Amino acid sequence: MMMSPPGDVIMLCLGTFVGEVSPDRPAGWWQKGAHKKKCVGSCHVSGKDCTEPCDHPFRGKMTFGCPGGRWQKSTETCASLDAQSLLQRISRPGYVINPYSTHSSASGARDGRLCSADFSCIIRDVLDAEPVAGNIVSIVTLLQSISSNVSTDVTTEKLEGYSKMANRVLEGSAVPNWAFVRDKNASSILLESVISFAGKLRIGSSPPDVSDLFIATKGARIGKNTPEKHFTFSMGSNNSKSHLNGTVSLPREGLQLLTANSSGIAVALPTLGPIIDKTLSKGLSVNGMVLSVALPKALKEVSLEFEKMNKTVSALCVAWHSALRRWEETACELEKDNAAVVTCRCQHQPALFQSFSILMSPVGVQHPSLHFITCVGLVISICSLVLCLAIEAAVWRQVTQTQISYMRHVCLVNIAASLLVADVLFIVAAFVNGRPRNHGGCVAATFFVHFFYLALFFWMLALGFLILYGLLLIFWHLRKSTLLAAAFGIGYGCPSAIALLTVLITEPRKGYLRDDACWLNWKETKALLAFVIPALLIIGVNLVVVLVVIAKSGRSSAGDRSKIQDLVTVIRVSKNLVLLTPLLGLTWGFGLAIVHDASLALHLVFSLLNAFQGFFILLFGTLLDRKTREGLRMKCFPSKSPITICAASKPNSWGFLWRPSSDLAVSSAADPAVISTAADGQAKPHHATVVHRYLGGFT
Repeated sequence: MMMSPPGDVIMLCLGTFVGEVSPDRPAGWWQKGAHKKKCVGSCHVSGKDCTEPCDHPFRGKMTFGCPGGRWQKSTETCASLDAQSLLQRISRPGYVINPYSTHSSASGARDGRLCSADFSCIIRDVLDAEPVAGNIVSIVTLLQSISSNVSTDVTTEKLEGYSKMANRVLEGSAVPNWAFVRDKNASSILLESVISFAGKLRIGSSPPDVSDLFIATKGARIGKNTPEKHFTFSMGSNNSKSHLNGTVSLPREGLQLLTANSSGIAVALPTLGPIIDKTLSKGLSVNGMVLSVALPKALKEVSLEFEKMNKTVSALCVAWHSALRRWEETACELEKDNAAVVTCRCQHQPALFQSFSILMSPVGVQHPSLHFITCVGLVISICSLVLCLAIEAAVWRQVTQTQISYMRHVCLVNIAASLLVADVLFIVAAFVNGRPRNHGGCVAATFFVHFFYLALFFWMLALGFLILYGLLLIFWHLRKSTLLAAAFGIGYGCPSAIALLTVLITEPRKGYLRDDACWLNWKETKALLAFVIPALLIIGVNLVVVLVVIAKSGRSSAGDRSKIQDLVTVIRVSKNLVLLTPLLGLTWGFGLAIVHDASLALHLVFSLLNAFQGFFILLFGTLLDRKTREGLRMKCFPSKSPITICAASKPNSWGFLWRPSSDLAVSSAADPAVISTAADGQAKPHHATVVHRYLGGFT
């Protein structure tokens, strides 16, 4: 579902259109222990920003802009907390808890495991830190790292400690300072981290209820025999005495669809809406608390009731899209709206499959169109690849009579086999990623998906090298065993090394997987680059191969070119381009765009071109190959097989590159379109013929 963040969680709130959200500097934001302004007075509108270092004990700098002719602070990075040192303190065994810890027993002070159990050794540092912009970023980074590395079995004690730290950046004194945070995605990262952590909560016999001033979490065991379930919240808003109310309701008819006992978790964040308004939201202002739920996949619908903060404006039910980082209106519908309370009904439909574009993208964009393209494309691709391999097996003896045709079909078969296994494992990984996620199974699925998609690319690279070998190194003749050893070394040796190094380096730090899919991590370790970089480098090399083929096949044989010859050349070049684009993986080049852009249009184009790659390999690599079609005719209609007419072979300096009709159904040594004559009278192969030998009969 478009609105679903990692972990089958939906984040919902009540909103109203109010125009552009202005990140103006709030009055009185300057807190105790902060810094004096150093860039003051009038300024030139066209001048550069003014930058000043932070005062002791803070590190970082403050940046001032010049709107309206006077210096005004735009961003700051002033911080006293170091997220990495706090993380090391949690993981360090035997660490002595600091004197600010709430644990005072001697055994507690010696037992470092107490900190990892409830984060007690770092909570006081976080609570004592001034909630300036730099410290806000440090706390968000800390919460994100904890959420990413924690297991799926979060205890109530851990959740209590985590909530205390999250509450520090959600309290009223911190809200104005979010306007000066440089990374405008920090509020979205906070939201995703909090929900991801809460979604891993272990629910025992007593329902958990963990509440701080500005964040509350409730959970319960639910099943098909559970009556209608309600999670009710009443919390303060921005340090005011007034309270906001909110309720999450799980309807009875929906609970009856559950086949096994599961858990439902709801989180309320009354001040997160104004924070998102200051950093990300445009044209939409939150008019109630933010409610989020983690539900079983079988539960399709949830009802939410919000109390309005501004009673005079009309209501709009929206959901937060974590990948695109914006509010979405299509996920929920307004069910009831009166002066004080609004009821929203939202569809909870998490997609089983991530879109195919997740293979190259740091974020998994979710959209019904992407899921449809992925599912249909994978089914067609898998069926096409099975058919491709069956045809290759049937005509193998007919199409591999020469060394070069043998190597071409070896590459084609391994390309098809690698893509077939990778596509099947992509589907398996989607099932393994279900809730509760099997971590070991997810690691295994990710490793093999990574390996076989890399094998696909390296076999395409081997095919590219084979084409260059035949076109450029025309006086070299390597043994078949040498070519096979080189091809298999490239095709499977390189992917094995890359995939193994990736899992061995990142998995011990819990940075191999991403939260929302069984695929390579991006946020913490950038493990995704172990797939993206080799793929893009191979695409670059194969693009050079295509340019060489076009240059070779575009040359004229001899004499002046006629318009007919020009037309034949254009057709030949176009055929080669169409043939090589899917076989050498050039369509994956769109992955470079989606690495940097979460645009839905780019993800749609990428998925369309590459989810159907198996079909394109069947079409251009097998069905449109002349010798393959003739081999199929010989198998199916042996009495109607065409007669191959071969010219007498004459020893010459071109070796295996010029064997008259060895790769053609019908040819003639006297055909001027096939053979050109050198100045010394010795026959040489025409460029188009050489290209034909290495690309198959389609040319």
